[in-house]
Amino acid sequence: MSICNTRNERAGMGTVVYDLDGTLADTSKDLIIAANKALEILGHAPPLDPIEDARTAFHGGRAMLRLAAQRLAASDHGALVEEGYPIFLDAYDAEIATFSMLYPGAVDSAHRLMAEGYRVAICTNKPEALARKLLDKLQIDTVFPALIGADTLPVRKPDPEPYRAAVALAGGDPARSLLVGDTVTDRETARAAGVPSVLVTFGPAGTSVADLAPEALLDHFDDLPAIAARLLR
Repeated sequence: MSICNTRNERAGMGTVVYDLDGTLADTSKDLIIAANKALEILGHAPPLDPIEDARTAFHGGRAMLRLAAQRLAASDHGALVEEGYPIFLDAYDAEIATFSMLYPGAVDSAHRLMAEGYRVAICTNKPEALARKLLDKLQIDTVFPALIGADTLPVRKPDPEPYRAAVALAGGDPARSLLVGDTVTDRETARAAGVPSVLVTFGPAGTSVADLAPEALLDHFDDLPAIAARLLR
């Protein structure tokens, strides 16, 4: 057996699970525009900034609306969030990929991993229908057919079950898998699942994700296959 075949056989049981927002793609501007649109419909001036609040955007619609409620000094934060969230979803659905873009090397890393025998999947806290629509708009739906969203199961990250479901959907074994993400939610998901976490440093949080003590930091997707080989060997 050749060295190449031996390597592919060894890697064949490995699965790399990607987060979506803030990991595979920078979706922050479209998310914040949709949140501000929801707030305008409710009669509030847009309080969120597409650049300064990008980090909050990657924690989801409710996180953005909670931040807005604080800035607006809303008397009932919870009511504003619950009233605004379905409006946000509709606004985001209508303009889901106006400014969103893949991070450099993201898709190439998936192709390289699969060429080496790994399986790939996505586990996101974006609702599944919106996640699939975004993948379609970004023309990567065929690259990542295995996807678990926020509402695919009764629970979402950091509960480990969506992660395990994503690995299973890709045909992998959770014991031979890792999670690539960008937030504390991803770090806690990996910890709960008992798998390595790889956190990207090119998002709004930058190198501060090192404070979360992941098993590896990812400065560029070019480095991901080597990191996967090291963590899953």
